[in-house]
Order: sequence, then C-alpha cells, then structure tokens
Amino acid sequence: MELREQITEAFRARFGAEPSVLVRAPGRVNLIGEHTDYNDGFVLPMAIDRAVWAALRPVAGRQCRVVSTDQGGEATFDLDGLERPDRGGWIEYLRGVAWALEQRGCRLSAWEGVVAGDVPIGAGLSSSAALELATARAFAAVSDLAWDAAAMARVGQYAENRWVGVNCGIMDQMISAAGRADHALLLDCRTLEFTLVPLPPAVVVVVLDTGTRRGLVGSAYNERRQQCEAAARACGVGALRDADLGALARCVDLDPLAARRARHVIGENERTLAAASAMRVGDAPALGSLMDASHVSLRDDFEVSSPALDAMVTAARSAPGCLGARMTGAGFGGCAVALVRADQVDPFVQAATADYQRATHNEPGLYVCRATDGAAVVRR
Repeated sequence: MELREQITEAFRARFGAEPSVLVRAPGRVNLIGEHTDYNDGFVLPMAIDRAVWAALRPVAGRQCRVVSTDQGGEATFDLDGLERPDRGGWIEYLRGVAWALEQRGCRLSAWEGVVAGDVPIGAGLSSSAALELATARAFAAVSDLAWDAAAMARVGQYAENRWVGVNCGIMDQMISAAGRADHALLLDCRTLEFTLVPLPPAVVVVVLDTGTRRGLVGSAYNERRQQCEAAARACGVGALRDADLGALARCVDLDPLAARRARHVIGENERTLAAASAMRVGDAPALGSLMDASHVSLRDDFEVSSPALDAMVTAARSAPGCLGARMTGAGFGGCAVALVRADQVDPFVQAATADYQRATHNEPGLYVCRATDGAAVVRR
C-alpha cells in the first residue's frame, strides 16, 4: 500500500471519517552546494520522490490535534498563546510553523490529522523541512492562505532557526516548497531567485544511505556556521558568498581553521555554478567530477564527513557506471549521493552495497531517486 493510502486509512481509523485535505511535501537530495546556503551562496538540490504527507480536516476552535504514525504518538497544541518549546520532539516542528505563520500576521484555523513520511530521519534528506512545508501547506489549505513558495520556505526556516534551534539556511525549505519534476533547482540563497536546471540524459541519481544518523541541535553544525561568519568578518564582507580566494589569502590574521572553512565555501560556490552550467549542456561527466571535488573539500576543509560517509563514497566511486559521488546534507552521518549511468544502475547498486558492507559491516540503503514537484495539496 502506498503512503498516500496508508495515511488516509490511518485518518479514517483515528477520526472515523474521510480527510478533507491531503498534502505532501518532498524531501530533497542536494547534488552539490553544501554549507553554502547560510553563507548567502548557491545550491543545486532536487526534490525527491520521498515525502511527508498529512491527511487532515479543519475543526472548530483553536486546538490542533495531530497523530504521527512515524513517531507512534499523538499531540495537541493550541494556536493561542504559542510559546517557545521546553519539551522538544516532532510536534515542535508543527508548533514552530504555526508560530512562524502567526508572526507574519496570518490568522490560522485549527485542524486535526495524521502525518507520516518516508523521508529517512537524520539522513541528510531534509525530513524536517518536508515536515515543516507539509505543515505550512496544511495551514494554508484550512486557513485560506495564499501559497507563495519563497515566503513559505522562509516560514519553515524561521521556525527551525527560532523555534527548534537549528541555524539552517534556506535551501531545504526552498526546494521542498518549489521543486520541479525532472529538474534540479539552482538557488541563489541571498535573493531566493532560482532557475530550473534539467537533469542530464541517460543518468540517474542514487541516494546512498550509510545507515548512520546524526542530530543537528547542539551539534558541530552551529559551530561551522559561527566559523564561517567569523571568516566573513575577517575578510570584510557580509557573507562568504562575496569573498574569493584572493581576499581570503589577504586575511593574514584569520585563524587557520576558519580559513579552511572559508576555502570550502568559496570553492563550493564556484563548483555549484559550474555544475549547473554542465547540466545545461548535458555534460554528466563534468557534473560527476565536480561532485567528487565537493566531497574532498567537505572531508578535508570543512570536516563534516565521517568514516561511514567516506567509505560509502569510496564504494560508490569504484562501482560500475559511477560518474561521481559525494556526501550530501549537513554531514556527520546520513547519506551520500551518486550520479550513475542509467544502463548500469543494477550492477552499481550491487557492487556499492557489497563494498560498503565489507568496509563497515553496516547495512546500507541504496535507492534511485526521481526529481518531483514541491509541496502541494493533493486533494481538497
């Protein structure tokens, strides 16, 4: 049974009726452009065919009631007097979005429903952004709010920054809100201007789940952001997007560690723009080479890879049909991504799985991803 049917059935079982609204918001895989988003840089993600779904109906009053089949729990919250969390957990992403919408002056209506997803949690595929955008879509549907993808992406980011406490950039929420089937999205994280870039012909994108997980709250993620901000100040720019390697070399007083962080961001922005250009002309080998270089920079200069991620990338690169591979997401665990010739997907998956298992004794998950549309109301 597909997830759409599963969540509809779960709604019937819990609330004894048919849901009046069904929404979905996808996870994402980032082809290239890592840790550039909060530096006002460029990213090149695509929305994937794994998503968070919500089946719901509007209710009178101001109390929302939500069941999570993934977490196995039910929670309620009141739309009046929303306060910062002191408990944590999955419901805070929904409460945070409600709070962020109300901060924008939106008058929200309450709903009850069921949420579920097949985006792996903590794997670097933006399960949190998918939950945020599914929540925003749900509130927009029952509250008659106009849907503006960039504005709603900002809502999700604001909720995660100010309510949940993760200082993420805008990429994850933006691709979940504005993705397009068969395309990646070249996003300028400063202006939120974006262009759709077609995927090269005769290749597929394979997500490589290492089976390891990380948490971002209180992790080195926030530390990396602080290091980038310090490097930007030392270079005399507002964000590292405005620096180049020459400017970095002139910052003689910059801490060597912060300089390495900045070198990754500056180089990653250049690689991302080059990758989009390669995709426009269908140059898959060039895209793959840029992905390889990205991983080396993330591993050595930004230091957000892990032994499992490195082992997975090594296994992928040695497998048949691989044009390039890199870790994806914030790092410290989770997933890598590979660009693979479409006619060699099966031998690639078999070889990469076997090599990774031999190297780590972990059980990986490899799956081909299709680029899909962003957050949408599926039924209303």
